[in-house]
Amino acid sequence: MAAVMSDDEQPGGHQSGGSVASVRRKQRGTRRHMGAPTIADVAREANCSPMTVSRVINSEGNVRDATRDQVMAAIAKLNYSPNRAARSLAGGEQARIALLFDNPSASYLSEFLMGALEEASRRDVQLVVQSCDSSTAAMVLVRNLAEGGIQGFILPPPLCDDQQVLDLVAELDAIAVAVGPGKAQGSQGAVLIDDFQAAYDMTRHIIGLGHERIGFIIGNPEQVAADRRLNGYLAAMKDAGLDVNDNLIVQGRFTYRSGMDGAEKLLSVTPRPTAIFASNDDMAAATVAVAHRRQLDVPNDITVCGFDDTDMASSIWPELTTIRQPIREMTAWAVEAITRMIRAKRRGERSRPEQETLPYTLVRRESDAAPSLTTRPTQPRTGR
Repeated sequence: MAAVMSDDEQPGGHQSGGSVASVRRKQRGTRRHMGAPTIADVAREANCSPMTVSRVINSEGNVRDATRDQVMAAIAKLNYSPNRAARSLAGGEQARIALLFDNPSASYLSEFLMGALEEASRRDVQLVVQSCDSSTAAMVLVRNLAEGGIQGFILPPPLCDDQQVLDLVAELDAIAVAVGPGKAQGSQGAVLIDDFQAAYDMTRHIIGLGHERIGFIIGNPEQVAADRRLNGYLAAMKDAGLDVNDNLIVQGRFTYRSGMDGAEKLLSVTPRPTAIFASNDDMAAATVAVAHRRQLDVPNDITVCGFDDTDMASSIWPELTTIRQPIREMTAWAVEAITRMIRAKRRGERSRPEQETLPYTLVRRESDAAPSLTTRPTQPRTGR
């Protein structure tokens, strides 16, 4: 495309024909650049149309990723702030979302909140964060918040599996996105990983190191994901032809304290396990602490592995081998999806709840190793 100079950009400052019009154009340009940037400025910077910029601002889905990135870069460069009054007239007014949490794991919650807050800020979403310590408290909060104008709810574990809460959100004609449920349901949005396969892969990794007596600490029994992780462990042990005795499995609740209690039980068994797989990093970190208190070296005397890859995993010694659950990415996806669903609903569009399964990663660090000669089990394998 050929470049076109405006009259006031002619070489030597010469103004061609219609000098009064040229001066007025120049004055308008000066005022525009002295004031706040407009959506047209963003469109020029991103080399796209103002309509495309509007679609990006309103989180509509029919924009290519590369174009969306260009628009977001232009918005950041120009420090552009959307005019909310204009957006309201266009049906793109600010979405109001509540995030309710009842999670005893501080490390998980920190990752969760950071992902939600960052994405809410990026998408100009009003995010209300509320804690609740029971299903009953959550029900009261949901009703009060919906009556106060909240249009959608983000529900992390264990609320993501609470059917009463999910049913109430639907009854109030609001939108819910469950983050980290054991399985997605067709009635609401959801973002999760395959907890069963992730636990299966970690157990097979530990078996591959040469371990046969592998202890397991279960997560909160109120969360479906905890049951799926247990089943993944059991399936991997069975497929490897390894017996699982009752004394190799103990109940936890995803808390550091429950991890300590579980590790004490497992490490008191004779013969003790050569490896322990805990259902989250908090319980795995507690297991490392109990092992050290018993003068056991991790990983030379006992392997310890976790799940989630929160900050806890890399802030203790030795750093944990763990499953990386992309918690920040999951909550960011939830904010984006629920915003899109709310705005589609305002436009009178009918759409199915959005659901997504994100990939996990087995992250190997310093807490796992082959069993030592002094702890290696002597009983033969059974099965295949």
